[in-house]
Amino acid sequence: MGAERLILLMLVAVLAAGCQGSESSSTTTGDTTAVVEWVNDGDTLTLTSGAKVRLVQIDAPELETDCYGRPALDALIVLVPKGTAVTLAADPALDDRDRYGRLLRYVFVRGENVNVELVREGAASPYFFRNERGRYAGDLLDAADEARAARRGYWGACPAAKLSPGLGALTGPR
Repeated sequence: MGAERLILLMLVAVLAAGCQGSESSSTTTGDTTAVVEWVNDGDTLTLTSGAKVRLVQIDAPELETDCYGRPALDALIVLVPKGTAVTLAADPALDDRDRYGRLLRYVFVRGENVNVELVREGAASPYFFRNERGRYAGDLLDAADEARAARRGYWGACPAAKLSPGLGALTGPR
């Protein structure tokens, strides 16, 4: 009876820890649900909890300096406007946070992988930090090939755009 009680107490503690703030945790998948408060740029969100999320394995053009920076922001706003409920999925093969403390996550809306969709639209590129490839690396590369072939997004708008998954979005100057 003592071991069962200890297991029950541990389960209650894990569940309580996962329910802090406005994010909730799924104990079966490790995914969390949250609500978007703000879209910071083409690859970063702020949640209603205040946490910042950097969409993992992609890079969008910078707002102020890169060709297609503002349209990349707009593309993410269309996919996850303020108030959108999202599912955040960590990749166990990759870092949990970046050097700025932002959560590194795949973002899903109604089952759609927003990271892959941004690349498919030509609003972001695959970005493999330290050349580490996560679980959706193949999907991201396929989406980039599709966007380039169709000249979607910055592939049609930015003459200097190049695909370089080790460096991120290379669109040329604004």
